[in-house]
Amino acid sequence: MPGSWQSWYVTDAAETDWLTVPDLVEMLGQSPSRIRRLIDDRHLLAARIDGVLKVPSVFLRDDAPLPELYGTANVLADNGFTDAEALEWMLAEEDSLGTSPIAALLAGRKAEVRRVAQALA
Repeated sequence: MPGSWQSWYVTDAAETDWLTVPDLVEMLGQSPSRIRRLIDDRHLLAARIDGVLKVPSVFLRDDAPLPELYGTANVLADNGFTDAEALEWMLAEEDSLGTSPIAALLAGRKAEVRRVAQALA
């Protein structure tokens, strides 16, 4: 697995609220195929939990995918991360940021998060 961060199992993320594809269809007013396209194109990152594809609710803002997530997910992909690894990294505590990358993105620290992501290669 790329980088020096500690991996954890997304099924253990009890504090994370997860949304299913039907939840996202209702919330975003999009078709299931459009939701899957958002996931395939990395506008959202998802994990299979108990066999069900789910997206962390923190990846959405104002009922839309968090714009900063797309570029960050692509930086991670360019550095060899799978989408599952990128999702784990986004939710895990990152020592160099002093918080999780998603919390840093939500706080407006996009450039800093992407610098850290690039350094993980």
